[in-house]
Amino acid sequence: MTPIVGVIGGGQLARMMIPAAVNLGIELRVLAETAGSPAQLAATAVGDYRDLDTVLAFAEGVDVVTFDHEHVPQEILTALVAGGAVVRPGPQALVFAQDKILMRQRLSELGLPVPDWARVRHADDLQRFLDAHGGRAVLKTARGGYDGKGVRIVSAVREAEDWLAGTAELLVEELVEFQRELAQLVARRPAGEIAAWPVVESIQRAGVCAEVIAPAPISAGKLADVASDIAHTIAEQLDVTGVLAVELFETTDERLLINELAMRPHNTGHWSIDGSTTGQFEQHLRAVLDLPLGATGCRDRWSVMVNVLGGPIGDTLASRYPLVLEHQPTVKVHNYAKKSRAGRKVGHVTAGGDDLDQVVWQARSAADALTAVEDTSELGLENLGRENLNGEELADD
Repeated sequence: MTPIVGVIGGGQLARMMIPAAVNLGIELRVLAETAGSPAQLAATAVGDYRDLDTVLAFAEGVDVVTFDHEHVPQEILTALVAGGAVVRPGPQALVFAQDKILMRQRLSELGLPVPDWARVRHADDLQRFLDAHGGRAVLKTARGGYDGKGVRIVSAVREAEDWLAGTAELLVEELVEFQRELAQLVARRPAGEIAAWPVVESIQRAGVCAEVIAPAPISAGKLADVASDIAHTIAEQLDVTGVLAVELFETTDERLLINELAMRPHNTGHWSIDGSTTGQFEQHLRAVLDLPLGATGCRDRWSVMVNVLGGPIGDTLASRYPLVLEHQPTVKVHNYAKKSRAGRKVGHVTAGGDDLDQVVWQARSAADALTAVEDTSELGLENLGRENLNGEELADD
């Protein structure tokens, strides 16, 4: 009997589940927010994921419900489970990816390494934290923030007056001195099996993930073991099913601190589609269906994923294919079928190989050719992306 997986959300993550579902012979159904969404090839319904009747109707006839995002309200998730739907990850786990205060509280209870933090209900709460932490801190909305949204660095209460005027609690954290950002992805199935990919390094620009290097340079040994142990503990203790992404800070004194959690396939795992024996989207489907998990080794010594941010001005990604594919035939291009807009993730490229400098250049040059450069033919593709390497040391293991 063909397994049927229902995905709430029609974004690029649902879109990237489609090839994995086809290969496994799984029927994928998507509840998309709007017509013409990135996952329109599998969209069987269009509707509001915040409307209970819409979600309950969508869940009828599927074997398991999973997610493209974490914004489905808890009352909807609880009603799904009460109605007999199999929901993975379940509401008892997903709440910790939805609410940063609850996440920090639970991770602290588990003794896991997190930045110093506090709840903020009033201006006095924020002032006390600033006074105790050198006058600067990171202020976050507890719910709804992503890709740098809902996050501020503040040095005075007046810089947060608009947020403090609201009714929602805020989270304040110490401003961590870190040397790089890492991500550890694992997948867990209900039977308890867990599989981990190598820890990766993510490069952020303007609060958005721009690049990922897999595995993270200089990460073999203790660092990789600690990152994996942290993710395993979270997956088990929070009863996560499916893919879990743990974003980490590597501090200047070489500690790891947990930054954020995501309980779904994640941007920092996109490299695995082309660079791992089992990509994160196939693994997520295996996990939520409680199937044995796949191997997670690397196909190449290095894989580099670069997001295509913004897209070409007045053009489409597909129109740039001849330029990119002719000059970079080993690079894999992933198009999210989204309209170009400043800062928007409209696709990504992945390159792999033995020489990290070369792989970085291949991925960056391909991504540059797919973005807003007006006439790449005059620039010469062989030079695109290479200026980004100037003065930047890419460490090797």
